[in-house]
Amino acid sequence: MPALTFDHLTFTWPDGTVALDDLSGAFGPGRTGLIGSNGSGKTTLLRLATGELSPTSGHITADGDVAHLPQKLPLDAGARVVDLLGAGRAVDAVRAIADGEVDPARFDEVGDDWDIEARCQAVLAEAGLGPDMLERTVGELSGGEAMLVALAGIRRRGAAITLLDEPTNNLDRDARAMVYQLVRSWHGTLVVVSHDVELLELMDSTAELYGNALTTFGGPFSQWRAWLETEQEAARQAATDAKKGWAKEKRQRIEAETKLARRARYAKTDYENKRRPRVIMKLRAREAQISAGKLRGEVQQKEDDARSTLDAAEDRVREDTAVRIDLPDPAVASSRRIAELGDGRRTWIVQGPERIALTGPNGSGKTSLLRALLGDTQEDAEFDPIADVRAASTLHTDRVGYLPQRIDDLDTDESAFDIVNSAASSTPDRELTNRLARFQIRGDAAHRPVGTLSGGERFRVALARLLLAEPPPQVLMLDEPTNNLDLETRDQLLDALQSYRGAVLIVSHDHTFLRELDLDLVLELRNDALTERRIDEGGHGRRPDL
Repeated sequence: MPALTFDHLTFTWPDGTVALDDLSGAFGPGRTGLIGSNGSGKTTLLRLATGELSPTSGHITADGDVAHLPQKLPLDAGARVVDLLGAGRAVDAVRAIADGEVDPARFDEVGDDWDIEARCQAVLAEAGLGPDMLERTVGELSGGEAMLVALAGIRRRGAAITLLDEPTNNLDRDARAMVYQLVRSWHGTLVVVSHDVELLELMDSTAELYGNALTTFGGPFSQWRAWLETEQEAARQAATDAKKGWAKEKRQRIEAETKLARRARYAKTDYENKRRPRVIMKLRAREAQISAGKLRGEVQQKEDDARSTLDAAEDRVREDTAVRIDLPDPAVASSRRIAELGDGRRTWIVQGPERIALTGPNGSGKTSLLRALLGDTQEDAEFDPIADVRAASTLHTDRVGYLPQRIDDLDTDESAFDIVNSAASSTPDRELTNRLARFQIRGDAAHRPVGTLSGGERFRVALARLLLAEPPPQVLMLDEPTNNLDLETRDQLLDALQSYRGAVLIVSHDHTFLRELDLDLVLELRNDALTERRIDEGGHGRRPDL
């Protein structure tokens, strides 16, 4: 029995934009990964399921109460962790009674939950958090800790249906591992919107929101993708066969029409030359008209049927909406020294078109190091957490492409075309338009103010400005580039980086992406020190120690 059902669901934003149109589908029990391209309506669907938004039409049926964890946690910085767990008043009451307070209201707060504090600590322990966390405030937590506390709170609530929206975004490796552990042991129905491949592999089912339709596959992401590739190959072959069938029926209709026209001319000539009695020729003409009409109907019906078969086959073939990234060649020689990364004890030289990953826990200074390489100086060195790494690291090129985590430097009044054109001014307008189209920035979207574009579209504008710059950058410095990418664009970026002939320095907690990138070196930044590491079992690549 489905846990969450959508029946002819439509939602239209106040400005008239249709987000979901007559959508029907369901999420079953167990763990389901919800995927889809940016802007397909995944977050909107979750908000409708929780009642935060009301559908324009249609119905939603939930088999139990629904809990929701949004992408951006609406947390009060002054709230205590125990309050976020929904147990603050009961824990305070138990402690007050233990100190000798006898107010009946305190006993009412406790009810039968005399072990509430221990149970809260147990929930925190499941999320990898210590018992001392209960009295800490949200403002004292890291982003990863806040997410884990929020997950622990939802887990303690024990809702029948839980909806998580990108729960691993911006989390470091340790925090992600704890999220994975919680998901593996989750009770009840769990629906997770994510682009995190490792998280999606933990799902029992994969649901996709595509073309305003919700379809579900009974398996994790890797099995769904293998099935989709097979299905699409079959769909393309069916479309090719159907096109040939339609062309054949169309050709036969034309041949039949030609024969009928020839017969009509012969009959007209016979009639004009009076080769047979007129009454006989009129009778034969009527019979010929009936026969011709029947033949025309038959061949036209066959052609129409073939056309319908072709339309149905082509509907199965997906439109190509993936970003196509073809990076220019920066012509970086293998002997070209690009950068030095060090911590005062050891130095690593980035040379030629090498791919280097910078990992480490949140707060270790990875973003600060990238900004330091770009010339961002620390005003107060006394409080610089990576002073040694800053002092020992430097760039040896000014042709740098930098993509920060937050895309907040785009002029929202300018168009995507103008923003990218400012970085690639020598590219002819027509060619620039074609290149933008490869980033799925087409038509009106290319010339509208960036402020009117979706978050995913704005990210692609920033990516296009970086990757299409002239002259091409000799090194790309990317800070968590996959956080905002749908799975198709992520794969296209991976392909582009694999073929890029310049250096790549990437900060990421997405270890699946890093493994697939075939790195030359992985450096972990922790406690103002750099250490060579491996990406799980995948190794750190081909590069020998320097």
